[in-house]
Amino acid sequence: MSAALIDGKAFAAGLRDTVGTYAAAFEAKAGRKAGLAVVLVGEDPASEIYVRSKGKATEAAGMNSWEYRLPADASEATLLAKVVELNADPAVDGILVQLPLPRGLDDQKVIDTIDPDKDVDGFHIVNAGRLAVGQDGFVPCTPLGCVMLLKDTLGDMSGLEAVVIGRSNIVGRPMARLLADENCTVTVAHSRTRDLPEVVHRADIVVAAVGQPEMVKGDWIKPGATVIDVGINRVGAVGEVKRLVGDVEFSSASKVAGAITPVPGGVGPMTIAVLLRNTLVSAYRREGIELPKDAL
Repeated sequence: MSAALIDGKAFAAGLRDTVGTYAAAFEAKAGRKAGLAVVLVGEDPASEIYVRSKGKATEAAGMNSWEYRLPADASEATLLAKVVELNADPAVDGILVQLPLPRGLDDQKVIDTIDPDKDVDGFHIVNAGRLAVGQDGFVPCTPLGCVMLLKDTLGDMSGLEAVVIGRSNIVGRPMARLLADENCTVTVAHSRTRDLPEVVHRADIVVAAVGQPEMVKGDWIKPGATVIDVGINRVGAVGEVKRLVGDVEFSSASKVAGAITPVPGGVGPMTIAVLLRNTLVSAYRREGIELPKDAL
């Protein structure tokens, strides 16, 4: 058996095109473009690359992109003041503070300062609460992207057994809630789960978000299961060219699963595409313009 590849890159490209279409419609109705503001503190190379990618994707979708850079030694008061300023700016629909922040800055305090209705990353406690009780809010981009890929691959997921490996607030916990909303029976597993391979083996859907390179082996996977690999890990000996691998051992799992996301090219491209989607949804909501049901 050879698993079908779930092409997140292609799906993300389609989602970005759809966002572009509705962004143009929004501009025509609202008389302005939707806009995303990104705040970067310090000069972390990986964060700088990611921020540039977000800016280019936002502009390509027909939305405004603003980038604000603060030095690594910026005070917390300076950063919070910038967030408050963006909260009050009517042209800004989405605010994203690039994480991780330099040492000495409180990530959660900064996130909690963002207006929940502009929190397009979905990390604010208000949005976490909205998700928990089934209200409309913003969902973290990676788990929402995973659900989009699953629905595209499987259609109706009602009654399927799903195992989420990892319980972070960014991926694992919201992922479990989203799967429950799709009428899956969900188990959240982690490093202290007893007989983890056996727990995973009974799942029709496996979402691996544990941050351990190639931890999930092929013999853990139920034949025909759908595997979503959220992990992005750089591996390789000192002096060797590093390679990207997921949390799932692709070489063995792809021989057993029915469908699987590759790394790279699976979940990764969905994150920015969903960020654009969340920003546009925020713009429609803030202007009181109706967005067609299930448009995005």
